[in-house]
Amino acid sequence: MKKIQIVIAVIYIATLTSCGGGSSHQAATAEGFTAIEQALKSKFGDDAYYTDLSVTYNASVGNIIGVTVTEDPASLQMGQWNEMQGTWTQNSDITLEIPKGTNAEEYMFQLNDNINLTKLGGLIETSSKKLTLEKNIEHPTLAIAYISFPDNGDIAKANYNIKLKPENGGTSFNFSYSLNGALIEMDY
Repeated sequence: MKKIQIVIAVIYIATLTSCGGGSSHQAATAEGFTAIEQALKSKFGDDAYYTDLSVTYNASVGNIIGVTVTEDPASLQMGQWNEMQGTWTQNSDITLEIPKGTNAEEYMFQLNDNINLTKLGGLIETSSKKLTLEKNIEHPTLAIAYISFPDNGDIAKANYNIKLKPENGGTSFNFSYSLNGALIEMDY
């Protein structure tokens, strides 16, 4: 009888953990954004290509993940998807047009060592600390974080963008960082 109770307890805990740890409930930290990246890779594969990727925070529903993604860049077909409260919804199909003599991959990015959500989450933490220290804003809240990838495919001009706001509303603060984590601009 004790073994059955232990097995039931383990299943119950595993169920609670898996339901509570979804993308919608991840913190705006390096660890939380690592979990979001893993959810993206689980949904679209490790080798998926993106042209847009954003994480928007809404107090009533949590994180909303938005992507434009394809598993086959050569097809020039992409899907625009959102994930909210654990449910993925495809909003539209997109057909890319690229200049002759170029490859679609040149205009897309992958989640890997160069561009990753762990780095973006860490930069959110850095930005939050900066606001607390320099502007005396306690508990800044994520409004949106996204990867800006230029239309011409120049990865050197790609960057991480973060918009934070005071917990109870007010002026928003925008941060832009290079892919190596150097602050490009802070503005409000």
